[in-house]
Amino acid sequence: MALSRFEYVKQFEQEEKLLPNSWIVVRIDGKGFHRFCNVHSFSKPNDLDALQLMNLAGMTVLQEFNEIAIGYGQSDEYSFVFRREASVYQRRRDKLVSYVASLFTSAYMFHWKRIFDGRSIAMRYPPSFDARAVLYPTDENLRDYLSWRQADVHVNNLYNTTFWNLVASGLSNSDAEKRLQGTLASDKNEILFSQFGINYNNEPIIYRKGTILLPKSVVSSEGKKQRLIVPIFEDLISDAFWAKHPEILDKKAKTDELYDLGENEAQPVVRYQLEMQERRKAGMNKSETGNRLLATDHS
Repeated sequence: MALSRFEYVKQFEQEEKLLPNSWIVVRIDGKGFHRFCNVHSFSKPNDLDALQLMNLAGMTVLQEFNEIAIGYGQSDEYSFVFRREASVYQRRRDKLVSYVASLFTSAYMFHWKRIFDGRSIAMRYPPSFDARAVLYPTDENLRDYLSWRQADVHVNNLYNTTFWNLVASGLSNSDAEKRLQGTLASDKNEILFSQFGINYNNEPIIYRKGTILLPKSVVSSEGKKQRLIVPIFEDLISDAFWAKHPEILDKKAKTDELYDLGENEAQPVVRYQLEMQERRKAGMNKSETGNRLLATDHS
């Protein structure tokens, strides 16, 4: 930037750096998503395609930052956990928060057609997401934060599943709200089972637990070993989860064991990454073939 007599205005800029040796959680939240979901005819209480689109946007953020230990998404929010020692942007709060928010939003728009073209749903207007950065000083604090977000999934999804089934049965929104007022989880489970034959525990786990995104070394069904961002649907509140994925809290933990994709290989997040790898490989092969032909012409 050229020096000028106007450069003094830079003195008014204030820079806030996030404290070192603390976990950084950047949480993305959809702004005005109630209207956005209605305008774009998202299914209620859950729209699987909409959740998969959020996962693709979350994947894009993890691909950009190798200092993210874990991502967790549910509904219209996503949390990205940066490691204690992360030095990205010198831990400047404004820089980190604004970039994660803008990258997530642009990725959400970029992948829209991939997800919704099959339903002929065009984007009517651009979505927006706000973001914040929160520091957690201990591993326990971080685990409690993620447990809080997953517990929130259960509470909200159980209510919404019951509410929208009551509405579908003929109740107005206000009558459904009155019916559920003061009910406990056991009451909602009973309503779902006795009135609609729904066992809540059999609902898709992505609705009940949200989506965990982790970088993993995997082997595909074709036997290829590679590094991917993998969607995982597990109970992260339990100690068993953290014992199974020790690299989240300690990046030096031994993770030589390959993660078995299993049914998750069919997930859009995984399919997209495999497709991009095949395209890059095809492009490299084409380039090598062209170079060989060029070399032959010059000989």
